[in-house]
Amino acid sequence: MSVHDAVEILLVEDNPTDAELTIEALREGNLANHLVWLKDGAQALDFIFGRGNYADRSEDAPPKVIMLDLRLPKVDGMEVLKAIKADEKTRGIPVVVLTSSKEERDVTESYGLGVNSFVSKPVEFEAFARVVAQLGLYWLLLNRPPRP
Repeated sequence: MSVHDAVEILLVEDNPTDAELTIEALREGNLANHLVWLKDGAQALDFIFGRGNYADRSEDAPPKVIMLDLRLPKVDGMEVLKAIKADEKTRGIPVVVLTSSKEERDVTESYGLGVNSFVSKPVEFEAFARVVAQLGLYWLLLNRPPRP
């Protein structure tokens, strides 16, 4: 099994500082062992659907959760979410929007597209780390997804 087959968390985040804080918070909770960080929506779609640079990745091992920023280069987060939830093979993957947006229209549109959770990033570091750790704990250890 390749490293891409064992993914538990797919983090899609273009801001290196936010990504590093997220990864560190998950690491502190021992939840970052099988994490892949991608920096734009096009990479995320290629990874999720096993195409392009990720054509060798098995679609039979989807991430346990996708943490998705909305403001991404190349393909924005809403388009990534729309593609995930529109495909029967990927629709069941939990997607958590983790974004700096506090816009009500983003919340409404995300839920309309089928997001499982919408979390606005706290500005303060400790609060941000706490939120990420709680998200990881819930989606990896407590949530019970359907079997594929």
